[in-house]
Amino acid sequence: MTNKLNLNNLTKSEEDYLKALFQLLIEGGSAKVGNNQLADYLKVSPASTNNMIKKLKAKEYVVSEKYGKLELTEEGKSIAVRLIRKHRLWETFLCNYLNFGWDEVHDVAEQLEHIKSQKLINELDRFMDFPTKDPHGEVIPNAAGEYFILPKTTLSSLEEGAICQLISVNDASVTFLKYVSEIGLALSSEIKVLEVREFDGSIKIQFNNTEETVTRKFGDNVFVKVI
Repeated sequence: MTNKLNLNNLTKSEEDYLKALFQLLIEGGSAKVGNNQLADYLKVSPASTNNMIKKLKAKEYVVSEKYGKLELTEEGKSIAVRLIRKHRLWETFLCNYLNFGWDEVHDVAEQLEHIKSQKLINELDRFMDFPTKDPHGEVIPNAAGEYFILPKTTLSSLEEGAICQLISVNDASVTFLKYVSEIGLALSSEIKVLEVREFDGSIKIQFNNTEETVTRKFGDNVFVKVI
């Protein structure tokens, strides 16, 4: 039997794989994740992914179902949630206390999330008065490992005339976050969909008394609440 939930027996790469699987399966809602999809997500070779999955299966953090579908065990999920908690707490600290922009915190938090000290993370949480969301609007799991997934509606899924509020954004791309800031959008911004162009799916939106035409890809990475 493995040493359950012992983060010290995992390498940085192993932790990255568990977190990626959680983000694809649970947060992303993918019905099926295979080795190739995981490799694409992590930008590594399928051969590297195959080798890593074998290691994680041996440690009982991952199982393979029929047709190569990958699943996290309960222990694997718990580790992934702890990593996500650390990542989002560090993003919040960097943004709120160290003058980092929301487009700068992701890569730094990727490094800091692998710190093993649970006391440091809990004290960091306490110091910030237990924040519930990170700078990109994502929910921060609590110290007990409890989490919930916000129902997400993409801007690109709305019809003309819809009015919504920006609640979170995809934080993985620095260039995307810079663009969001440059056009003047922020969390809680109120957006009206003026036009959806059939030809390419581009969207004309209105916010803060300005109008902007954004791509379908942009709309896919902005999450909103209809109001």
